[in-house]
Amino acid sequence: MRLTVFGATGRIGQLVVQQALDAGDEVVAVVRSQYEMSHPSLEVVHVPGLTDPAALVPALKGSDAAISGVGARSRKDVTVASSTTRVILRALQEAGVRRFVAVTAAPVGPTPPGESFVTRAIAMPLLRRLLRPIYDDMAAMEADIRASGLDWTVVRPPRLLDKPLTGRYRLAIGANVPRGNTIGRADVAHAMLAVLADPATIGQPVGVAS
Repeated sequence: MRLTVFGATGRIGQLVVQQALDAGDEVVAVVRSQYEMSHPSLEVVHVPGLTDPAALVPALKGSDAAISGVGARSRKDVTVASSTTRVILRALQEAGVRRFVAVTAAPVGPTPPGESFVTRAIAMPLLRRLLRPIYDDMAAMEADIRASGLDWTVVRPPRLLDKPLTGRYRLAIGANVPRGNTIGRADVAHAMLAVLADPATIGQPVGVAS
């Protein structure tokens, strides 16, 4: 498979690139700055920014799918997810690449049945209140993805940790994972690659948690 990865310098994006290469895929990493990783199956495409769909189309030509790890890196990046994803979606449509997987966050989705009282009544409402601008932007991003007409999947993890890849995590198609409070970034990257080949995840948000 040939994949185009947006946000390839991010903490999840780098892991997506490495795991895809380890699995034998060809990867096109779209970056705006210097990129240290090298591999015979890796092509690095430098772009001035994620603001012009035409500049992204060449990175998508010949790809079977695209993955986006783009997201806010701080509370100041309150529009980055939706604004950059709109550009990516237009580039995908122009390039004729239909399969698209993006990452958002569990608080964007509804609290699942079976969640603990503390999480349902205290932790999740507080988190949504504190980071409301970021989650509102992710919700706008998801709405644009749903309206794109592409074969999309949105992966929604809870609190992210820097932990080694385990490959052991729970998925919930169309819902969040109950009592799933954390997950390692490496496992999120693994899940994003795994759902690419699962037709049941097309047109669905997918919760993922340890």
